[in-house]
Amino acid sequence: MKYKQTPSQTIGPFFAHGLTPEEYGYNFKSIARPTIGDLSVKGDQIIITGTVYDGNGDSVVDAMLEFWQCDPTGAYIEKEQDAATRGFKGFGRIGTGMNSQHIYQIYTVKPQGINDGAPFIYVTIFMRGMLNHQYTRIYFSDEADLNEKDKIFNLIPKSRQETVIAKKQEVDGVTVYHFDIHIQGEKETVFFDI
Repeated sequence: MKYKQTPSQTIGPFFAHGLTPEEYGYNFKSIARPTIGDLSVKGDQIIITGTVYDGNGDSVVDAMLEFWQCDPTGAYIEKEQDAATRGFKGFGRIGTGMNSQHIYQIYTVKPQGINDGAPFIYVTIFMRGMLNHQYTRIYFSDEADLNEKDKIFNLIPKSRQETVIAKKQEVDGVTVYHFDIHIQGEKETVFFDI
């Protein structure tokens, strides 16, 4: 008997039950939380919030986002970190089903740029109807000078760079960055091959 490759399947929405159940009203704990790292480390505490939109411009209720970032000193690996940031785990996961507006909100400490590049956060998007998850980056609107020097950021056509920039706001004394993700359409977010 000759075996063939298993065909691709959509990657959602079953992850809601297994990975972010609390957000969808299931009666057991999520294995991830809406924070990236240890918020007690020194650095600028921030909130990143936004909405995932499908090709019709409708908010997506059952997307899941994973976030990866370095710590406020620019380190990913614990042995490179100083005592103030030791133990910072730069990973967080959240679904978009937390509220009726399907807005995600994640808490973190702003990362530092690496190798003279701009600070950024990796984002992986899982969603119903996708055969493969998508990758993008969040850059910050208040880091325009570093963004202009960043090698990866400058691979993006100028007309599309805004799709990966989170807009800074001050809300009740808290720094909030707004970052919407558009899967398709006129405002489609730039996605990267990894």
